[in-house]
Order: sequence, then structure tokens, then C-alpha cells
Amino acid sequence: LARMLELNDTQEGVLNIAFRLADEEGMLILDLKDLRSLLISMAERSSEISSTYGMVSKQSIGAIQRSLLRLEDQGGDKFFGEPALEIKDLMRTDMDGKGYVNILAADELMNSPRLYATFLLWMLSELFEELPEAGDADKPKFVFFFDEAHLLFDDAPKALLEKVEQVVRLIRSKGVGIFFITQNPADVPDTVLGQLGNRIQHALRAFTPKQQKAIKQAAETYRENPKFEVADVITELGVGEALVSTLEDKGTPSIVERALIRPPMAKLGVASAEAKRMALQADGVGGKYDETQDRESAYEILQKRAEKAAKQAEKAQEVAEKAKSVKKKSNRQGVGEAAIKSLVRSVSSSVGRTIARELIRGVMGGLKR
Repeated sequence: LARMLELNDTQEGVLNIAFRLADEEGMLILDLKDLRSLLISMAERSSEISSTYGMVSKQSIGAIQRSLLRLEDQGGDKFFGEPALEIKDLMRTDMDGKGYVNILAADELMNSPRLYATFLLWMLSELFEELPEAGDADKPKFVFFFDEAHLLFDDAPKALLEKVEQVVRLIRSKGVGIFFITQNPADVPDTVLGQLGNRIQHALRAFTPKQQKAIKQAAETYRENPKFEVADVITELGVGEALVSTLEDKGTPSIVERALIRPPMAKLGVASAEAKRMALQADGVGGKYDETQDRESAYEILQKRAEKAAKQAEKAQEVAEKAKSVKKKSNRQGVGEAAIKSLVRSVSSSVGRTIARELIRGVMGGLKR
């Protein structure tokens, strides 16, 4: 994911912390909204997290979020999630033990080269991790054909190319074959091209100096045949003709041969919507991936935490307001009591003076008598 997002070492470190934090707090990261919610939570808890896992700056989190936004613009929010594609669904056989041809409709995915390259890398990595060592088998367990292969490598980050090269080199030990299909061998990086053993080259036309140079480079990748000049034949090939070079028993490339390619015994052209629908119904797994699953994961857990925190804050606010109200009420009662006491004192003193006057009058009157 860090390679795909083109993160630097610091940002990749923050991403590692995010997944570590999710693991320790029991939060699944199944789609991009889970990851985005977790990053927002990390930004709010940056001081706490930094003291435990290392420096987590809001600037690094912001950079990751911007990269995620670019990925979402290419449809990444729909690409990640559940149900995840299970490799075993692509490796089924029928009652006669014959394998299936699985077609990934990537007409929209191909418009997002970064996602397309990611899918390739994920699938090959998944196969490499799940399949046991196969050794030097007579035939592969599984074969990939990646059409429009140049889309996998156009503008791909160097780190991603290195990972693809590594997987392509090692995947053969798992009994998996890979074919990259493109118009010109130059579309495939030399590091990857050097790992490919079987080659089928159809006609190339050269109208510019750049195209002539590309043809010369393509010809130099084949083991020469003394019967013809490869560079000349590439431009002369007709419909159905190709230059073919395969691996011999000892693993060395064979001499390139000019050959006719048997056409496929199938209908050529785009399958109709009805044909696709019928194929999916008869497939047995077609409906398995129709509906998106959204079980509880980091997004839902963090939402519940936020709601709980909001309720606690609201409750604390209510308690604080009640306490404030009681205090004000207590202050008002104190003022009232003071007024009553003052009134009592005033009345008491007035009554006392009246009684005193009456007593004095009574005494003075008695003396007069």
C-alpha cells in the first residue's frame, strides 16, 4: 500500500503504526473508509500515540490522506473491501478435470493504471503466499494472461516495479505461469522482460526512426536463426504469423522460428450482455461477489467510540449546568434570608422602642399621680 501511494519512509512508518494500532485494538481494516477513519483518530490522539509508537505528525497523516484521495478518485473505494477475491475460485476444474478460463472484465479498471498494477501485484503475491512449492512441473497449475501490459508499467513507481519483478521471478517455483500481452516488447521493463522465457512476436511496423530502433531492440532479445534476419522478418509478418521462441528442456531459449499461429476455436469479438449474464449464472461463483459486505470494522468501531464520547460529554455538560443552577439558587436563597433577617431586626427594634416608650410613660404617669 505504501508503494502504491508513493509514500516516503516517514509516511510509510506512520502507515505501519496505523496497522499495528488497529491490530492491537482489535479493529479490522477492510476498506479505505476504515483506514481513513483510523488516520483521523490517530491525528486526534497524536500525542498519546507518539509516546508509545514513535513520532506521528499530523503533516504525515495529511500526506497519506491526500494519497488516499487520489486513489479513491481512480475508484479505489470500490476496489477494496469484501467479499475479497478468493484465488481458489480461479483454480477450479470441471467433472472431466479440465480447467476453466476466467476472464476479468477490466475495461474500467484499465483506465486506472495504479489500481490495475496493484491488482496484479496483489494477485501474484497472494498466489505466492498460498500455493506450495511445485518445483519443475511438466505444466503450470495456473496461468495468467495480462492484456495491455503496458498499463501495468506506465508511470509506475520504481518501488512497485521492483516488487513486480521480484514476484515474477519467484512465482514460477509455485507452478504459476505469466504472460504479458502488449504490442511492443519495449512496453515491458527490461528487468521484467528478462524473466520471461516463452515469446510470441507478431508483426511490428516501423515508420519513424524511434519505431525502427524499437524493432532492432526487439530483434536483439531473440536467439538468432541463421535462416533469416529477425529485424527484417518482424516487419514482414502477415496476419496469423509470428516469431516464436520457447524454453527448451534445459531451460535455455530455443532458436527463434517463423510460424503460423492456429486461430482460436471460438467466436472473436466482444461478448454480449446476455452472453455474460448466462456465463455468470452457469459459472457457480458468479453471484458470490455481487453484493458488497460491510461487517463491523475500524470505521464502525471508531464511530461507536465517537458517539459514546459525545454522550459522555453531553452528560458531563448537563451535570455541570445543574451544579451551576443549584449554586445560583443557593445564592438567591442567601439574599432572601438576609432580607428577612434584616426585616426581623428592623421590626424587633421598632417594637422594642415602642414598648420602651410605653413603659417610660407608665412610670412617669405613676410618679405624677
